[in-house]
Amino acid sequence: VQLQASGGGLVQAGASLRLSCEASGLRFSNYAVGWFRQAPGKERESVVVLSSSSSRPFYRDSVKGRFTISRDNAKNTMYLQMNSLKPEDTAVYYCAADIIAGAVAAGRPRHWGQGTQVTVSS
Repeated sequence: VQLQASGGGLVQAGASLRLSCEASGLRFSNYAVGWFRQAPGKERESVVVLSSSSSRPFYRDSVKGRFTISRDNAKNTMYLQMNSLKPEDTAVYYCAADIIAGAVAAGRPRHWGQGTQVTVSS
């Protein structure tokens, strides 16, 4: 199983970015997915979790209304649309997946992507 994240970059506050994560080696449609992030000197935190059925996603409060997760099972790809970016969103963003939704929700998914850096300047 491989998860390949991309789309990070350096942007100014208020800008938008879209992260992508392409999965291979698994039946993607059966997996819950999520985006996590880790800022320098801080613990990794969950950004958003989405079940295999794409039912209601769970966002952390600080990104609600600004970030949107989506998935395209036909392309084995998940996305994170990030709008109105703030300097505090600066972090390495990781995509993740697990057949068990609870594992993703608990921050312990089995499969992780390599991370993509997002830097937001003020």
